[in-house]
Amino acid sequence: MAEKKNILTYAGLKQYEDELHNLKVVRRKEVAQKIKEAREQGDLSENAEYDAAKDEQRDIELRIEELEKLLKNAEVVVEDEVDLDKVSIGCKVKVYDMEFAEEVEFQLVGSAQANSLENMISNESPMGKALIGRKIGDVVDVNAPVGVIQYKILEIQRV
Repeated sequence: MAEKKNILTYAGLKQYEDELHNLKVVRRKEVAQKIKEAREQGDLSENAEYDAAKDEQRDIELRIEELEKLLKNAEVVVEDEVDLDKVSIGCKVKVYDMEFAEEVEFQLVGSAQANSLENMISNESPMGKALIGRKIGDVVDVNAPVGVIQYKILEIQRV
């Protein structure tokens, strides 16, 4: 079975590469030093610092593995080549929420980069699926847990 492609913007790719580099170069050394210092304290069976450092080491190695897998299957969207005639991954979309009569702006990204607190929505989310391929002026129905919500697309722009 083929692995799922992780669609990333260039900024997302850079963020994950920087995090991976930091974990491998900086954090691994810091944790190795903590483990060394804890070992020097003697009995490891009742050494909380040693246990905490080993837990931290495990978490770092898991995150490194996760990031390497994500980056191995990354497909980068070049924002400069985004077609502004229709909504696609890598663009910013301004919509009008017809129920609450307010404008909302989203950036459409791949699922690996999605962060609702920063208005970065996934192409796989109900909102993302409804918006992909639509044009300015289109009214879209989004199937949300609270029911169907209607949005009118006002603007499509590059990030």
